[in-house]
Amino acid sequence: MLDFARQFAAIRPEVLTAIESVCDSQQFIHGPQVTSFEHAAATACAAPHAIGCASGTDALWLAMAAAGIGPGDAVITTPFSFFASVSSILRCGAQPLLADIDPLTFNLSADAVARVLNTPAGANVKAVLPVHLYGQCADWDAFNALKQRYNLLLIEDAAQAFGAAWNGTPAGALGDLAAFSFYPTKNLSAFGDAGLLTTLSDAYDERARMLRAHGMRRRYFHDEVGWNSRLDTIQAAVLEVKLRYLPEWNQQRRDRAARYDQLLRDAGLTATSPNEGIVLPVTDPRATHVFHQYVIRAPRRDALRQHLSDRQIGSEIYYPLPLHLQTSLADLGYKRGDFPVSETAADEVLALPIYPELRDDEQQTVAEAIATFYT
Repeated sequence: MLDFARQFAAIRPEVLTAIESVCDSQQFIHGPQVTSFEHAAATACAAPHAIGCASGTDALWLAMAAAGIGPGDAVITTPFSFFASVSSILRCGAQPLLADIDPLTFNLSADAVARVLNTPAGANVKAVLPVHLYGQCADWDAFNALKQRYNLLLIEDAAQAFGAAWNGTPAGALGDLAAFSFYPTKNLSAFGDAGLLTTLSDAYDERARMLRAHGMRRRYFHDEVGWNSRLDTIQAAVLEVKLRYLPEWNQQRRDRAARYDQLLRDAGLTATSPNEGIVLPVTDPRATHVFHQYVIRAPRRDALRQHLSDRQIGSEIYYPLPLHLQTSLADLGYKRGDFPVSETAADEVLALPIYPELRDDEQQTVAEAIATFYT
């Protein structure tokens, strides 16, 4: 699915020099590279504030905690996402409410959110947490309309979407707050766990910085019970090097996605319904997609994946079981059938290898293997 070594080989001298500078300084926590990366990330996201933290999961929690979301509040999000989208809401003491997804983009459906808002449970909703799944922003025009109508906070789960945009506005500057992950598989990746939240609000920025450091505004004076969620200086140094290359890398991902589209079309494998053939990813014309994942809908998905695996071709399912059906979230009270679009997607989606250094011949091999399976 990924070859980390190819990316590292291209930037090895710069990365090692950046790490060496941290080692020489011995400032491993909140060193100057953290502030430098925060400023660079804020600029890239067109957001006034960026706050580094320990992981994307922490960034989600910090975003909601900074906005004062807690017990008695509800937050609407999607059942078709990584677990942290819901677990972070629970960590704040708030109630997760789920709404189904758009069948074309797999992103949270604003229409489905509106239906939840018009139920009795909707009266407690303080925020909506759309996920920019696979690197494509959710329909922010529709969510902004809901924000105005219902006086809601919008918080972006942009864990997979650094560099994505909606109508030219980058992810990270669309909502009131946004959370990013720099897990090693992400488009912008650290050498371990790391995260970031951005915000348009001076007040949220100040509060998030306090909460990520045990609730301290002054050293050893704890105004609130916060958490230890610092971005290591070495990770910040690595991320700032990589950030300079990210626009080029994201464009290469878009080029790779377009090549997959052409290869699969030329092989006669594509259709508008998975009952008839492979359904290609859909990009909303208002979105700038960064293709963190290239995800098809595939007939006989599990058999296809085994066929690829037998030929040593990587693939992955994001996600095989929607959140409302996870054992640990049974207390949310949902059941199979509550979110049919998400459940169908979980049975059909398959992510193919995509990264900037993926070669043409490797993509050709993937397409030929898929064609062999279906013919």
